[in-house]
Order: sequence, then structure tokens, then C-alpha cells
Amino acid sequence: MNIKEQFVITVSREIGSGGHTIGAKLAEALGVRYYDKYLIDSLRQKFNLSAYEIEKLKGEKKSWLADLFGKFSSVPNPALMNEPESSYLQNIREQVTTDDIFKAEKEILRGLAAESSCVIAGRSGFFVLSDFPNKFNIFITASRDKRIARVMEKQHLTKATAEIIVDEVDKMRDNYVKRYTDTSRYDARNYDLTLNVDNLSEEEAIEIILSCIGAK
Repeated sequence: MNIKEQFVITVSREIGSGGHTIGAKLAEALGVRYYDKYLIDSLRQKFNLSAYEIEKLKGEKKSWLADLFGKFSSVPNPALMNEPESSYLQNIREQVTTDDIFKAEKEILRGLAAESSCVIAGRSGFFVLSDFPNKFNIFITASRDKRIARVMEKQHLTKATAEIIVDEVDKMRDNYVKRYTDTSRYDARNYDLTLNVDNLSEEEAIEIILSCIGAK
């Protein structure tokens, strides 16, 4: 990847691995925008965007995505609830079962990546942006125990609840990726870098990534 030209970095990660924070800090270090699933979900929901509506907007004006961001103010800060059958899991289930959501999100991601250099978290970015010429795909992983402990700490959950959430989200995310990409999110061939962060701080992980992309 050439960081002197427009680029996109995708960060796929396991729940509780700290990949979301690593992605945000990586974008900050590179001085580019960071797009996570909450922003993309919120953008789609706020403007009731379907794949059809996005295609219609694209046909009307080239700056359709920029126009939407100009109208987009607040981004929710959703958190895991204290129950396994929470709105967090319900939201993921809806995403897994709704084809039109995937199509709409795909168009939003491609629009974001085409607009300017950025870091994109999740959303099967490694697949959706596979034809982009200057990209780098990352997968952040950690042991199940470490991830459960992180979810417990961050969301103030019991161990039993955190275990249920980690296991169910792992399964649903992989099912989602398999359904729409015909590959597993755990297939290392999908990524330029697979990083186990069990024994790394967030800063150390970012240093490794920066070195790999030639930013050091």
C-alpha cells in the first residue's frame, strides 16, 4: 500500500479484541477519517437508505454521500446491555438476515472509500472493497478469555453474560460474512495482516501496523 496516495485500510476484528479502538487510533495516527459500524448504521437508518435509494441518489449527483454527511449530526453511542437478549444482539440478528441492508452498506462503504483516504471498521470491508487498488486489510484477534474479560470490563457485565455475547457475536459475524462473501472471516488469506493482540498494548499494535504499511 502506498500511503502517499489515496488509500483505504479495513479493520476486521473479533468482539472484545480491542480492534475498534485500535482502528480509531490508527486513523488518528494517519490523519484520516475513521468509519465504524455505528456511523454507517446510523447514516443508513437516519435517511432510511435502501440499495435502491442509494442508486437513485448516485444517479442524481456525484456528491450524494458528502451531502448526507453535511446533514448528519449526531451519532449514537450504543452499548451492550446487561442481558444476552439485548438490543445489541437483536440489531446484529437483523443485519444477518436482511439482504437489502448489506447492499446499502456496501454502497455506503464504497462511497466512503472513494471519497478520501480512510480506515473502515468491519462491515466485510475486505470483500466489499476488494477491487480498490490501494488498500490494506487487517484482522485483529485475541484469545477468548482475554476477549471475555475485556467485554466484562468495558460493559460492566457478569462473566456468564459476557461469554454468551462473545460466543454468539462470533457465530453471527462469521455467518454474516459467509452468507455475503462466500468465505470465512477467519480465513487469513482475506487479510494483509492478522494480528493477535493478547500480549500487545494498543500502542504496540498500532506501531506494528504502521510499520507494515510503510508509515514508519
